[in-house]
Amino acid sequence: MSHVPPHDPSGSYHFNVMRRALDLIDANPHQSLDDLARALDMSPAHFQRTFSGWVGVSPKRYQQYLTLDHARRLLAERFTVLDTVGETGLTSGGRLHDLFLRWEAMSPGTYASGGKGLTIRWGWFDSPFGPALLMATEKGICGIGFASETGPEPAMADLRSRWPNATYVEDTIALKALADAAFGGGGDLHLSLIGAPFQIKVWEALLSIPTGHVTTYSQIAGAIGKPRAVRAVGTAVGRNPISWLIPCHRALRKSGGLGGYHWGLPVKRAMLAWEAATTEDGAA
Repeated sequence: MSHVPPHDPSGSYHFNVMRRALDLIDANPHQSLDDLARALDMSPAHFQRTFSGWVGVSPKRYQQYLTLDHARRLLAERFTVLDTVGETGLTSGGRLHDLFLRWEAMSPGTYASGGKGLTIRWGWFDSPFGPALLMATEKGICGIGFASETGPEPAMADLRSRWPNATYVEDTIALKALADAAFGGGGDLHLSLIGAPFQIKVWEALLSIPTGHVTTYSQIAGAIGKPRAVRAVGTAVGRNPISWLIPCHRALRKSGGLGGYHWGLPVKRAMLAWEAATTEDGAA
């Protein structure tokens, strides 16, 4: 059984171009459009069209969200106090991510048994952040991992290790509609949270952070009634199995530092920049 993601020729090409562009912008956020296009062996007009079509905004605008102080600006301008946000679901107004998420937690026994008795379907899909591994039970999506930094085999091994006693079935066709909703925007999605009770509380708090906004690990600790458990909250955030939809990328350090990210900090920075660019009024 192959664990390597399939590649759509067009989608793979555009992602590889954009991944290189993001690396260049990350290294030097102040490069001109001409310099970026030249480094990618493309004409400026072709690069602008390709980039804008992929990320939804121009390269120049995206550069504004990849500067090193972007996280600090988010904390200053788009900080969310979790006790003022409804925790029974959220509707996001972003063009990319206009989803209504409903979630259901599995019983503690299911987690403790390593997922024994569960059938988990899986498949690889293109996403704005590289190849994405999606997993789902009959109740909804239970796992999303990203392979652009780790590679496909480690991403697969990582998610399977969460529920080692489950039965895994490759079924890309059955999961396609879920992937389209998760990464294309629009529609309702059901999530199946499989974790320890403390972890699930943390993940539910993450679900209450609106798209384009951020909060801190200490805010999350306070929201779940454990204000001194900041370190444990950080661990639970890092163990979130449904990346992107349970937005662990929106949790930052009080100092404005990004903190860690399970699938690689470049992915976290790209997610924050993408969301900020596509939810801010006037985004092109």
